[in-house]
Amino acid sequence: MSVGEDAPVGPLRVGILTVSDGVHAGVREDASGRTIAEWVARCGFEQTVRAVVPDEPDDIARALMDWADESLCDLLLTTGGTGLAERDRTPEATRSVLEREAPGIAETLRARGRQSTPFAALGRGVAGVRARTLIVNLPGSPAGVEDGLEVLTGVAGHAVRLLQGDTQHD
Repeated sequence: MSVGEDAPVGPLRVGILTVSDGVHAGVREDASGRTIAEWVARCGFEQTVRAVVPDEPDDIARALMDWADESLCDLLLTTGGTGLAERDRTPEATRSVLEREAPGIAETLRARGRQSTPFAALGRGVAGVRARTLIVNLPGSPAGVEDGLEVLTGVAGHAVRLLQGDTQHD
């Protein structure tokens, strides 16, 4: 699994932010974060940062801003907090730090997820850019993450190249 000829110069640097009260409290395993980390390794990317935060918008936004503004990753993936539950605030926190949204990515993630489960329609994840970092909200379930990563495998490298200033279209 790779991003082929659209890969950025050097390995794509990936940050993983798990948003979960249960994982943060140590009462639940970070299965979705592990799924992302395994994808990063399979694709030959570089995992540069990884953390777990509770479902608190300020904590989520702070991590997203710090990692993007410090250029710690080209692709910053969140997992969790994208549903309809009261504590699910990842999309709101993400929107608060984005400079530009990339709605096509979020739409494609939901469309791919609906091929696996009708519950994907309940996802509220967003995607967009801060500085030169592409930020994408993935669901909290490992299966939902797998569906999302299938989509990102095809577009992440090209998106990062565009953010790095390579805007040539062959």
